[in-house]
Amino acid sequence: MKLAILLLRNAGHTVLCAVDAETGLTLARNDHDQPDLILMDIQLPGMDGLAATALLKTNPVTAAIPIIALTAMAMKADQEKSQIAGCDGYIAKPLRYQELYAAIDTLLLKAKPQAASENSIGPAS
Repeated sequence: MKLAILLLRNAGHTVLCAVDAETGLTLARNDHDQPDLILMDIQLPGMDGLAATALLKTNPVTAAIPIIALTAMAMKADQEKSQIAGCDGYIAKPLRYQELYAAIDTLLLKAKPQAASENSIGPAS
């Protein structure tokens, strides 16, 4: 999480952080300050990131928020599972800043062109 926060802040993004899925779900559902994009770690304490993603994607309030899966599991089946859960992108750890920035920029521009200049990202893990 520390590396993701550093990379995102260095790129000018505002970052909201959650250490578990439940906290992340609460932050994402906030009507007044919803994130423009979510970096979702797949391996979280308690509820895993795929279950949290599925909940976000089935909720009309959060369904349109792009989600990038972050995982140390770089198997083809894991990438497919993240897509089935509703993730819009997939990045294997360790994080490579060029890949992270490119994925974020692409998804923010696709979701809403003005979001790329607003730079609000969250919850990270």
